[in-house]
Amino acid sequence: MNILFITNHLNIGGITSYVLTLTKGLKKKGHNVYVASSGGIMLPRFIEEGAVFIPVPIKTKKEVSFKIAMCEFSLSGCIKRYKIDILHTHSRTTQVLGELLRRSDRIPHIYTCHGYFRRRILRRLFPCWGNKIIAISEQVKDHLISDFGVEENNVSLIHNGIDIESFSSQGIGIWNKARKRLGLGDGPVIGIVARLSDVKGHRYLIEAMPEVLNEVPDAQLLICGEGKEKENLIRITKQLGIARNVIFAPEAQGTAEVLSVMNLFVMPSLKEGLGLALMEAMAAGVPVVGTSVGGIKTLIQDGLTGLLVKPASVSGLSESIIRLLKDTALASTLRENARRFIGDSFSQTKMVDETEKVYRECLNL
Repeated sequence: MNILFITNHLNIGGITSYVLTLTKGLKKKGHNVYVASSGGIMLPRFIEEGAVFIPVPIKTKKEVSFKIAMCEFSLSGCIKRYKIDILHTHSRTTQVLGELLRRSDRIPHIYTCHGYFRRRILRRLFPCWGNKIIAISEQVKDHLISDFGVEENNVSLIHNGIDIESFSSQGIGIWNKARKRLGLGDGPVIGIVARLSDVKGHRYLIEAMPEVLNEVPDAQLLICGEGKEKENLIRITKQLGIARNVIFAPEAQGTAEVLSVMNLFVMPSLKEGLGLALMEAMAAGVPVVGTSVGGIKTLIQDGLTGLLVKPASVSGLSESIIRLLKDTALASTLRENARRFIGDSFSQTKMVDETEKVYRECLNL
């Protein structure tokens, strides 16, 4: 098959990781992969895996945009030139573009829903769901069916896949180098890897730190990511008088290094489709705490693979963090259970195989 992925950008993030995983797996199966995007820092990784890059000006959040019309004209020619068999899109704007191409070029269109949508009028009038939808979690699938009336037989549940071997234990030399590069001291590290957006709940984690520091004075909070909330979050750390114990680090092309320095990973999201960074932390053997929302509930079985707290609960976060920092036996048990759970349930091979199956169904192969 000749497969065309359309994504807004190839910068660090869950969608880019998802598309890269599929690219690697599908190339190994002998398929040709083309990626249409505005580009980004991760582009060289796609080239290394043998994908053909098609530059298009699709970096927009507007559903009605001149950029989408430009991309349709450009990609219509590419579809014919490369004899594309199937389109696969990953955001609202690329979904609209994919549907335009499906109708004009009579080509199957698959859309992966990575999270939740507001019920805006344009989405109700122009759903643009394509031939088939892939939902990354049971909660996202339910959202599509209950909030948008999507027919259940048009939605395939396929979880994100993780290469657990890439998160095997790091050597002590690499661990020390990473701590030094990130500006960390000797105390335990509580970490989060996520874009700095209010929906990710960073502020509640920061607000939980004063109580954590009362019990574990040398604890450090490592926040990895970029986003519009950064200045506000820095301001909160200063107001709470904990700025010296909170380290902000930029996005990393690979999370294995930053995860290797963490004693505990926290995902305090208010909404979450599944939580790729959380899955990676579990695969890396880092004990986890998460909020009981969305796909996080699929990953964390409270007291078995991690600890769950209510969303926006500062006290719940601080109590769980302190508990795992002090109870090393519990932390070890949760760590081993989580790593085994991810390895058994969220393999890359399974993700690629099931996605390929959806392609074949749409092509009647």
